[in-house]
Amino acid sequence: MSCSPLRLLVVITGCVMFSGMLFAHHGGAEYDSKHPVTLHGTVVELRFINPHALLLFNVKDDAGKLTEWTAELQSPNLLSRRGWSRSTVKPGDQIVVMGHAVKNGAAAMSASKITFEDGRETPNMGLPPDSPN
Repeated sequence: MSCSPLRLLVVITGCVMFSGMLFAHHGGAEYDSKHPVTLHGTVVELRFINPHALLLFNVKDDAGKLTEWTAELQSPNLLSRRGWSRSTVKPGDQIVVMGHAVKNGAAAMSASKITFEDGRETPNMGLPPDSPN
């Protein structure tokens, strides 16, 4: 079966137009990068899922009220290459999470560092300094 030049041109044009969407990546505009936060909490769950792993943890305020926070991490692929596994943090672990909270006031953040109560730190979580994403 042959393909007319016009059809071929339409297919190629469509592929080029929509391929940018495949490589798109969202930025961090939703996070307050000017005001870092440090939260002490208890791990509920690590979701090692794409496109970003998620860490759910409970934070107790001064009145004793628990709030479940969600921390967005890098992709499972990148974390694995940095020494992470699905069991790097486990439910019940006492942790300190540093990063940037979302601007809308929700209990969500982008995590940049996690420290255990005994002082151990998780393996490197970030992108290399010269990374474009």
